[in-house]
Amino acid sequence: MPSAKMSVGVVLHYTSKSPYPPERISNILDAIINQNEEVSELIILNNDAETDVDFDITSVKTTVIPLADITVSAQLNKAIETAESDFILYIDNLAAEIYLKRSYIEAAQLIVEKYPRLGMLYADYELITDGIKREIPLLKYHVGRVRDNQDYGKVFFFSRNALKEVGYFDESVKYNTLYDIRLKLSEKFKIIHIANKFSGSLYQVVAEGKKHNVFDYLLAGKESQKEAENILTDHLKRIGAYLEPGAYYHKRPETIEEYKFLASVVIPVNNRPDFIETAIESVFQQTEQNIEIIVVVNGGFDDPTTTAVESYMPGGTKYDQTKPSVTLIVTDINNIGLSLDLGIKKAKGKYYVQLDSDDRLKPDAVGKIIDVFDSDEKIGMVIGSYEMWEKKDTGKFFRIEEIPVVTHDEWTENNGRNNLLRVNGAGAPRSIPIQIIKDMGYFGINDEPYAQNYGEDYNLVLRISEEYRIGRIWDPIYEVVRHSGGTDHSIDQHTIDRNDEAKDYMRMKTIERRIKINEQMSKCCH
Repeated sequence: MPSAKMSVGVVLHYTSKSPYPPERISNILDAIINQNEEVSELIILNNDAETDVDFDITSVKTTVIPLADITVSAQLNKAIETAESDFILYIDNLAAEIYLKRSYIEAAQLIVEKYPRLGMLYADYELITDGIKREIPLLKYHVGRVRDNQDYGKVFFFSRNALKEVGYFDESVKYNTLYDIRLKLSEKFKIIHIANKFSGSLYQVVAEGKKHNVFDYLLAGKESQKEAENILTDHLKRIGAYLEPGAYYHKRPETIEEYKFLASVVIPVNNRPDFIETAIESVFQQTEQNIEIIVVVNGGFDDPTTTAVESYMPGGTKYDQTKPSVTLIVTDINNIGLSLDLGIKKAKGKYYVQLDSDDRLKPDAVGKIIDVFDSDEKIGMVIGSYEMWEKKDTGKFFRIEEIPVVTHDEWTENNGRNNLLRVNGAGAPRSIPIQIIKDMGYFGINDEPYAQNYGEDYNLVLRISEEYRIGRIWDPIYEVVRHSGGTDHSIDQHTIDRNDEAKDYMRMKTIERRIKINEQMSKCCH
C-alpha cells in the first residue's frame, strides 16, 4: 500500500503566446502551491526558449526548463528526466487557463491506494466561458475507447513507474501525444476516471467555447490522421486485435431468394416531405434503371411525407411507369434501423444501396457500385465518396466548396478495417448484398447498448470488414446535404457522448471478437 506521503511532481507550460494573458500563470501556480496536500516539486516547461523567466516560488522546489522547437512528447520526457517524484501531474495549459481544486492531490492519493496498477487518472472538469460555468462530464475508459478524438480533459495524473514500463513518451509523435501514451498505458495498467454530477469536478478550465459539428474530423490534417492511424494499428497489434491485410476474406454468399432488381434503394424518413422528392428524383435519374425504391416512413400515416411519396406511386400526380418503382412502407415507430430492416425484408434487389432522405445520389452511383461488386466476388460492401452540399431556407442547393470531396482515405485496402475503429465515419453511400445483411442479422434496431437512432449499421460494417473485402469508389457518387433541420448540422455534447457510448461499445465487442478470431486461427494453423 503506497504511503500517504507519496511524492507528486506537477508539470505545466509557460508561453507568452497563450490565448490568455501570460501573467495569469501566477494564478494557475497559486492553485497548485495551495493544495491541501502539498506537491513535491514544480516543473515549468518554458516554451519561449529565447526568453528567461523567473518565478519567485520558495515553498515548492521549482525547475524551469527552457525548450527549443521540440514535440510535446519530447518536452514531457525532459520533465520526467528532471523530476524526482513517484507521480507526474501534467497540466495542459497551453490553450486554456487550468485551475486545480484544492483537494485534487488528496483525491489522487486515494485513487493510488485503491488502484495499485494505476497508469493514468483523468477527471470531469468545469468549463468557464464568458463567465458562465458548466460541468463537463467525460466518458469512462474501457477497451473500446480507441477513438483519437475522445475528450480526456486537460489534467492528467500519471504513475511514473507505469510511464517507464511503456517506454515513456514517443518523441517521434507530433500530434497525438496523449492518444499514444493512453493506449500504451491501457495495455498494462488501469485508466481511472473520476466522474462528477454537481460541484464535484477536480479542476476548472477557462477557455473559449466551441460549437461541435459532426463533420469537424473532415478538416483534420492528413499528417495527423496518418499518425493516429499508425498509433492505433500498433496498439491493435500489441493486444492481438489487428487483422492482417487480406486475412479471413471469402466469397460473398449466393442470393438464396430470387431477386428481381440489381439494387434496392432503401430510404428511411421521418417528417421530411420537402426533401423526399429530391431524394426520389435522384434515383429516377440513375443510369442503371434495373432498381427499385423503397421508402419507409417511420412517422406513421399522419406523417406528411407519406402523401409526398404516394404521389410517385400508381395513380399519383408524379407517377411515371418508365421510372423505377416506388414502394411505400409506413410504421409508427421512429427507429432508423427498424426502418431499414423493414425495407430489406420487402426488397427484391440483389444489393442494398443507402440513401438518406435529405441526401442525393449522383446519376452514375448505382452503376458504379454494381461495377465494383462485379470486379471481385470477395467484396462484401462498397463504399463511395461524397460531396458536401447545403440547402438554404430558400430551397436552393449549394456545394460547400471549402470541404473537398470526402473519400474516407482511412479505408485503405491494407488497413481500413483496423482504422475504422479509430473514426466514427464509415463513408457514404454504403452498399451491401442483401443476403449478407440477412446472414449477419440485419441492421441494429436500438437493441445494442446505448444505441438511440445512431450507428445502426456501424457494427454490421465492422463485421462485414472481417469477412469480406471493402470495395471503394473514389469519385463522388453521393451528395450529403446539410440544412438547418439536419441531425448532423450542429450537435450538442450530450448527444455526442450518447452516440460515442454506442459506437465505443461496438468497438469494445469488435476488439474482443477479433482477438478471439486471431487466437482461433493461430491454434488451427499451428
